Amino acid sequence: MEERKTLYSAIQPTNNLTIGNLIGAIKNWTNLQNGYDCFFAIANMHAITVRQVPAELRQKTLNMLALYLACGIDPEKCVMYVQSHVPAHAELCWVLNTLTYVGEMERMTQFKDKSARHAENINMGLMDYPVLMAADILLYQTDVVPVGLDQRQHVEIARDIAQRFNNAFSPTFKIPEALYMKVGAKINDLLDPSKKMSKSAENPNGSVFLSDDRDTVIRKFRRAVTDSGLEIKYDPENKAGVSNLLSIYSAFTGKTISEAEADFAGRGYGEFKLAVGETVADRLAPIQKEQARLLAEKDYLDGVLRSGAERASKAANRTLSKVYKKIGFFQL
Repeated sequence: MEERKTLYSAIQPTNNLTIGNLIGAIKNWTNLQNGYDCFFAIANMHAITVRQVPAELRQKTLNMLALYLACGIDPEKCVMYVQSHVPAHAELCWVLNTLTYVGEMERMTQFKDKSARHAENINMGLMDYPVLMAADILLYQTDVVPVGLDQRQHVEIARDIAQRFNNAFSPTFKIPEALYMKVGAKINDLLDPSKKMSKSAENPNGSVFLSDDRDTVIRKFRRAVTDSGLEIKYDPENKAGVSNLLSIYSAFTGKTISEAEADFAGRGYGEFKLAVGETVADRLAPIQKEQARLLAEKDYLDGVLRSGAERASKAANRTLSKVYKKIGFFQL
């Protein structure tokens, strides 16, 4: 029997997640957990590169866990944990820092983007973010990392650092591969379809959050940008707004783009936008209800995180021990 590959992914517990996160990450996780040994982290250590309100960060961490569970991620099938509960993440990051160059970090797209948005708080954590992400991935001898195209650079730097360590100290880390998800890999802003839908967008009306109530979801879709034509056709270059809505509809219904186009043949933009909004709202309602139920079961959530931390630590410490031995740390 072929050995199952290990998969790693994480999302920060900041701001509200959007339907883009659901389609591009969480929805795929529920499928991937059946074919891989999965480690899914709530990345609170990454989150503090931008100033957080402590009480809110704690609550958002639980909200995130409840959301994972409500979407169908099964703690019996995968390891779900909070990043800061496994100290090996920070410990390996420090070692990997000594093999990473300042120029590499300065060239990272996310560092440049976040530095521009948070000019008052360009901290070392912001620059070091990709090294911590590399540590996240490499700790678990990860084979694959599901990512969108915008995250490709982070997997590439993780691969570079792993290879650099292996070359310097003998083979220690697996070299991870990016796993690109085809359906819904990129859901764009409803008001500016040239940009990816973001949980931190300046105008929240362009993003549909998983916590939005039904009326809010439908209102946002009614205001979505389309184009001056009449045809509901998938053409990202010339009809970016319509194509984005078709992608969302396809992802939430499981229909192909061609089937989605057929559903709206001869119908107007107003009817089209309303139908997509209702489809999304109908899908979000049971997730929101289940998340609320789980948040009332704090003992259960604590148990999931405690078990996850133990299982993650066991795997992470196995790798960290090898690393410490290779670099010459005296161990008791």
